[in-house]
This record gives sequence, structure tokens and C-alpha cells, in this order.
Amino acid sequence: MRSRVWGSAAAVVLGGLLAAGCGGGDRGNTDTGSGSAGKAKDSVSGAYPVSVTDCMGAKTTFSAAPKKIVTSNASSLELLLRLGAGDKVIGTGFPPGKGTLPGTLDTQAQKVKVLSQTVIPKEKLLGSGADLYIDTFASMGSMGGGGMGDAPTAEEFQAAGIKHIYLKSTACAAQSKSPVTDLSAVEADITSLGAVTGTSARAKELVAGMKEKVDAVQKAVGGTAENKRPAYFFFDYDAGTKQPSVTCNRQVANAVITLAGARNVFADCDGDYKQVGWEDVIAKNPDWIQLGVRDRGSEAANKRAFDEAEQWLKSNAATKGLKAVKEGHLLRVGSEQTTIAGVENADTVEEIAKALYPGKVG
Repeated sequence: MRSRVWGSAAAVVLGGLLAAGCGGGDRGNTDTGSGSAGKAKDSVSGAYPVSVTDCMGAKTTFSAAPKKIVTSNASSLELLLRLGAGDKVIGTGFPPGKGTLPGTLDTQAQKVKVLSQTVIPKEKLLGSGADLYIDTFASMGSMGGGGMGDAPTAEEFQAAGIKHIYLKSTACAAQSKSPVTDLSAVEADITSLGAVTGTSARAKELVAGMKEKVDAVQKAVGGTAENKRPAYFFFDYDAGTKQPSVTCNRQVANAVITLAGARNVFADCDGDYKQVGWEDVIAKNPDWIQLGVRDRGSEAANKRAFDEAEQWLKSNAATKGLKAVKEGHLLRVGSEQTTIAGVENADTVEEIAKALYPGKVG
């Protein structure tokens, strides 16, 4: 089975930093003014002191912007680069492979010191000289302890002078109390991370750009009745083909698919990911299948990977008879921008909607 790793970066979805716990009922609220994003705006003004919480509500307060940041993986690193705080990053785990980030972000990312190709060893993290560690991974439940290596304790972080915060729309996703159907938690992540790093103005611009794209799609196709929405399956090819790993309703991909006017065929699965059998996929018989391929670092390499995933579906006895396969409704949109919470989620909403509703989305 292929591990859930994209390029060199973990394909654990990005999460959010902010107050109000772990998403709860507000995460599914399409009114971002009263949901997670609204709470981000109210709780974090961009002036210090700034306080953020983890999944369980424990608070971390900043009296000034951090100066030396270590990121757990490429997803949190990318957000910092987009916010203009990349010069504060002194190291990362799960680094992005060369060419996996767009444009100048890739150039900047390649200059960041790699502390580990996977999870940063505890001793190296504690001795890194960082004053902030941004953690995309949950530290509790199935992701804790052995799941993500021997993580430092709260006391060890404190002794080393490192504040430890989480990107909650990832770290808290599996514990959310309701399905994720909008990007408010992602917007909250960006807003609060901007406040912590002193880049609130840029964070506001990024969130506004996301809202503009998603609002345009919603205006065009958001009112489509549930029974008229195309059935949509995210085929996580890189997670392995022997037993499919599907994206459930707590995963940000569920929000991306829903906002694009489609119906996630595994939206009845409570959690973020789940392994099922191919018979379950066959029973759903989706109208569209997204080829979930992680960025290989170049256009040519990506094409080969998409070709490989498509060929597998067309040649496998269990999948070649699926409606989406027979009709050629196989969408080539990268995994990261779909399943990892970030700015490009809004671009993916637009891209999926354009394919499913030709002519309706500009």
C-alpha cells in the first residue's frame, strides 16, 4: 500500500488554529459570518496579545510575533509562505518535493532547512532553537504517540521555550461533531495564523480571494437539489488500490466536493478517512471520479501518474464497469489541493464545478 505522503510532504490535511474548540456544529454552517470564520474574526484582531486554542480548548497566548518557526510538514509551511512569513521558518518536517508548490513558493520552500523527511525526531525538534512549532498532526487519539512518532510533551515544549499550536481543520477533523460542508474552518486557520505571525492583512486578502471564488460557484450551482447533484468519488490512488481509502464527511474534501455542486458518495461516513472494499464503491456507482494523485514535481510526471491511475480503473475488473469509467468522467485534479486545507481549496471548488457544470461556471 502506498503511504499517505505527497511528494515529500505528508498528505494529512491542513487544520485550523483558532478558538471555539474543534469545529463542532459551526464547521458545517454555511454562514461563515456565524461559523468558524466568524469566530476567528471576533477572537483574533491581529493586535497582540493573541490567543489560540488546540482541539481540546487549551489556550496558547502570544505577546509578540514568533521569530523562529518550525513546521511539521509542507502544508503549514505553504500557508506561512503565502502569508509572507516564510522568512521566519527555520525548519520543517515532511518537506515539499521540488516543484510541488506553485511558482515562487517552490523556490522559497526549497531554501527551508529540512529537519526530517518525515516526522521530526523529538530531540531535533526540541533543540531546533524554534520559538513556535506549528503542528498539522493531531496529538491525540489514533494520531498520537506512536502514530506520529515520539512527540514532545507539553512540559518538554515549555522547557525548550517552544510554543506548540495546531492547524485545527486537520488536527481536529476526525473529532468534529458534524460534517464539514464549507471552508469556514480553513478560513479560520488562515485568519488566526495571520494574527499569530503578524500578517493579518495578507490573511484577510487570502480569505477574501477564496470567498470570492466559492461565492461565484455557489451562485451558479449551489442551489442544485441533492438528487440532481452528480455522485462523486475521490479515488485516492496514492493511498493504495488493494483496499480503497475514501474521504468521509469530516474531511475538507467533503466540503470542496459539496461546494462544487457534487455529492460525495461517502458523505455518510463519519470521520475523515475510512478504508472500504471495492464492492462498496461499485454499489455507489459514481457519475464522476477524481483521480487522487499527489504532485510528482513536474507536469510530465503528474501526467504519467494520472495516466497510471486512469489505466488502473479502466483495466481492473472491479472498476472498469463503473459509470464514471465507461463515460470517461475521470477528473484530473491534484490530491493536495482537494484534501489538504489551504488557499487552493477554493480553486479546486471552481475547477470541479467547471467540469461537472460546463457553461454554468465562469
